[in-house]
Amino acid sequence: MMPIHREAADRVVTELSNDSRIAGIGVGGSWLTGMDRYSDIDFVVAVYPEHEEAVSAERVTMAERCGSLLAAFTGEHVGEPRLLVCLYGPPVLHVDLKFVSLSDLHERVEDPEILWQRGEDMSRAMNGREASYPYPDLQWIEDRFWVWVHYGALKIGRGELFEAIDFIGYLRAQVLGPLLLARLGRRPTGVRRIEEVSSEASAALAKTLCGHDRASCGKALRAAIELYRELRRGRGIAQREAAELAATSYLDEVL
Repeated sequence: MMPIHREAADRVVTELSNDSRIAGIGVGGSWLTGMDRYSDIDFVVAVYPEHEEAVSAERVTMAERCGSLLAAFTGEHVGEPRLLVCLYGPPVLHVDLKFVSLSDLHERVEDPEILWQRGEDMSRAMNGREASYPYPDLQWIEDRFWVWVHYGALKIGRGELFEAIDFIGYLRAQVLGPLLLARLGRRPTGVRRIEEVSSEASAALAKTLCGHDRASCGKALRAAIELYRELRRGRGIAQREAAELAATSYLDEVL
């Protein structure tokens, strides 16, 4: 761990622990799995339920007390409005402050390391229910995948190549990367650090990269299809064979 991370954690604990509305402060993400100089810090700030609304309104002010705050915004873009995304500096550091009601701590994707708590309140709130990280539902994916492929073929056919490039990136991040990581026994966190996890998986994903031309987009989409077929093999799902045939035939026609 770099000194910048430890110093930031110490500042957050020092400042927020003085607020009687705060029940505890934990940290997750890379702090648990291994940090490097490029890591951000993911704080979980447990708030007593009766103070949740008031604390939510004061989040930016609270973040300003924890260091030289350059910018901050809430996390609706990732479906998490309780999150305050912060940039501190200098030195520049990305910090996530997730303010969570103590009553909601039982629903979590990981067990944070508790840096400070008031009594045993944060620990007790997490007892009785294990953390659960959501894994890909292969049937859910199969039910949609070939509709997505048809959509991608439409974009290539129309010449909306930036749209096609973004779409293939979506398949990598939401389908192929998570399925590859899950198969390797890792958390299915998109394509995160997949280069470090497996050179074979990284090479397979690299085939789905493309440039801004029809042939390259078509080749990448076909590579994504073949990788998906390999990843679903032997998984016992109900394959949408008619949709698969129709979508891949349409892609062939477009190309």
